[in-house]
Amino acid sequence: MQFIHEDHQIYVLDEQGKLIVDATFPYIKPGIVVVDHTYVDPSLRGQGIASQLMHEVYHFAKSKGYQVVATCPYAVVWFKKHKECQDIMDEQLQATLAPECLI
Repeated sequence: MQFIHEDHQIYVLDEQGKLIVDATFPYIKPGIVVVDHTYVDPSLRGQGIASQLMHEVYHFAKSKGYQVVATCPYAVVWFKKHKECQDIMDEQLQATLAPECLI
């Protein structure tokens, strides 16, 4: 699977150019991004692709020196399960921005 990395989006297109995997993480403050959206086409679900996508987001954000908060429900659950990836989380902002999404 060929992940395409842009400044605030990681995605995959199929052979026809249709978006089939997507994550967005815009700046919320300088140096801090919010993972606000993830998507996997229904035909690909159940294959671990969403988790692969979040690993891509994690490594990209870490390589850029970004701190991260999450409001996308999948991203929140993913970070809870992957404690080794919480080193880039801005826990204080997470608690303020989305207390219902505490990681």
